[in-house]
Amino acid sequence: MLVRGEDQGPGPAGAVAPVQYGPRIAAVIVYLYIGQFLSKQRTAQALAELFGIPLSSGTVAALTARAAGGLDGFLARVREAITTSEMAGFDETGFRIAGALHWVHCARTGKYTLLMVHRRRGKDAIEAMGVLPAFTGTAVHDAWAPYDIYTTPDHQLCCAHALRELQAVTDAAPAGAWCWATQAAEALTTMQKLVREAISQGRDSLEPAALATQTHLYRSAALIGASQTAARTGALMKKHNALARRLLNRQDDYLRFTSDFRVSPDNNGTERDIRMAKLKQKVSGCLRTRTGARQFCAIRSYLSTATKHGLDFLDALVMLTEGQPWMPST
Repeated sequence: MLVRGEDQGPGPAGAVAPVQYGPRIAAVIVYLYIGQFLSKQRTAQALAELFGIPLSSGTVAALTARAAGGLDGFLARVREAITTSEMAGFDETGFRIAGALHWVHCARTGKYTLLMVHRRRGKDAIEAMGVLPAFTGTAVHDAWAPYDIYTTPDHQLCCAHALRELQAVTDAAPAGAWCWATQAAEALTTMQKLVREAISQGRDSLEPAALATQTHLYRSAALIGASQTAARTGALMKKHNALARRLLNRQDDYLRFTSDFRVSPDNNGTERDIRMAKLKQKVSGCLRTRTGARQFCAIRSYLSTATKHGLDFLDALVMLTEGQPWMPST
């Protein structure tokens, strides 16, 4: 921290305020607030107790805003990298801002993460994010309908979501009775195991007979499920019928990973990336302004992407607060 009086000479480059925090202290502040989800008040308290540096919650907000303001070029590069990738995951989760429900949207690959907050959940937000409308690879996501508006990319529906739905059907079945959902789930998990084994053996395709056997088990189970629940008497039976029919109608999208080993059968990576928004709310409550939420998403996009490239949080934040944010290679 630099304090300048009227009788002192000019400070070093970048010291333009009466009280100036160096890049490392600024990085620590952003690290605690955005990286570790402390509230602004608790971040200020931590700096005072750990380093003897008194600061207000307003200073925490100002330093965070300055850091997020330097990420426009970074975010544009990440958006382009995801848009031109062969495969990307997409997801969204509710996020409260000033007591009102908003949505954090995520697009990601194994190397890049892009988070964005929006008042809407559907097409308006997807368009504003600017990834899926121009994406031509394989989009991995759950079965939420707005993603299917975009027909240029291939789609891989998340098998982990399907397995959770199938488990719920199995749990609702009479104890000890055969259940179509159990057979469908076992076929899905077996196909994933076959793909993992083929990749480990250096093969780029499954043995046709093994794949045909599991596909038959998957489809026959779904056909039985659709038949058994066709009456759709009651909300639960309607839900089970919709699942069985979706497994049938979207079979190619559920099983795309069996023919293209580049494609992940689940969207677990995207769920991990977007879970940080939920953790932020759990630790320090909802954000008060949409501007603060945008800053949170920008810096979390930066930190997640940097981590995927082997940088740790603090080093990446020091570069950011020095005014030279780390940039992934194109």
